[in-house]
Amino acid sequence: MSTLEDFRRETRAWLEANCPPSMRTAMPDGELVWGGRTVEFKHEDQRLWFERMRDKGWFCPDWPAEYGGGGLTPEQNAVLEAEMRRLRCRPPQINLGIWMLGPVILEFGSEAQKRELLPPMARGEIRWCQGFSEPNAGSDLASLKTSAVDAGDHFVVNGTKIWTSYGDKSDWMYMLVRTNPDVPKQQGISLLVVDMASPGIEARPIDLISGKSSFCQVFFDNVKVPKGQLIGPLNGGWTLAKALLQHERRAMSKFGEFALPTHFDLLSIAGNYLPAQDASSPADVALRQRVYATAMDEMAYSLTAQRMGEEARARKNVSGLMSIMKLVHSEQEKDKFEVLVDVLGHRALGWEGDAFEAQELALTKAWLGSFAQTIAGGSSEVQLNVIAKRVLELPEGNSGKQGK
Repeated sequence: MSTLEDFRRETRAWLEANCPPSMRTAMPDGELVWGGRTVEFKHEDQRLWFERMRDKGWFCPDWPAEYGGGGLTPEQNAVLEAEMRRLRCRPPQINLGIWMLGPVILEFGSEAQKRELLPPMARGEIRWCQGFSEPNAGSDLASLKTSAVDAGDHFVVNGTKIWTSYGDKSDWMYMLVRTNPDVPKQQGISLLVVDMASPGIEARPIDLISGKSSFCQVFFDNVKVPKGQLIGPLNGGWTLAKALLQHERRAMSKFGEFALPTHFDLLSIAGNYLPAQDASSPADVALRQRVYATAMDEMAYSLTAQRMGEEARARKNVSGLMSIMKLVHSEQEKDKFEVLVDVLGHRALGWEGDAFEAQELALTKAWLGSFAQTIAGGSSEVQLNVIAKRVLELPEGNSGKQGK
């Protein structure tokens, strides 16, 4: 009978043989591979790594094999993750369906839905996007208005979703819709999955201050959605949404590990741009102290993320920690780029042109983009409220009882 150490040796040997050396380097900007109907590869090594991990079942290593996963135990999955970190393997693909929707279908979906939706997801054949926020339902998500009206064997969907990441490039969307407007708002919401090629859907990109954006506004005009694409019970979508958002917060933290170009290494950049260590001006000393403090925060976050992973694999409840991790990571990234901008000084003011290094231009845009990360997946202010209410269980304030 194979032991965990046997599995570690086998996994290490397989990764050494199958992960191309170029896929063991820092992720350059623009080289993420997104699963979907039309996968794009920058070079042959990306394609090889994608196909080998797909064929191994390791896009979803801990999913049951009957749904396209690798069938690994939690302990084996932890070994795989550790060995991939050791080799510095890049993720073979990015797929929001695997990270967020897949676990919800595994828990709440029917057997028919699991067999229909999960295998293509596990093979990287479908690119998913999320349709939750609306122009007037962001922080107060339960106020959403997009409707799904029962029309016999299908729903008719009308409304709009906003801040939909890669809505113009995705194949399918998982979305919250209002299926009963006559009950308290959380009780009239359902979760649907929708083919983005359906007639009546239009995705319009949204530009951001960084000059680069993945966001879209998506419009639904009498879109027909078969009843079989309702996940979970009718009007029971709020429970599923809360479960999915926990997976989203974990994914947002994980995505941040490689979504931003990894050549923005704080200490190495500071070493190239800051004055020598013996520089004694108060400004130089203070800036160097900020660099070290920020680097220590990054290390503390990394260690906490490892602890969270171990606790999750031990079947402990980490939902509260997930909420905290998303808040901390997005705020830390913003602080990191604020420090880097100060380290570069006037070299961080470029937008284009030969007068600036490519890294300097990329850093300026990444600094602007870091502000969006404190909003995406739940703004920092909303996350603080979630932590106060759901994690710390603090009582809500009552302005009418001040001083009592």
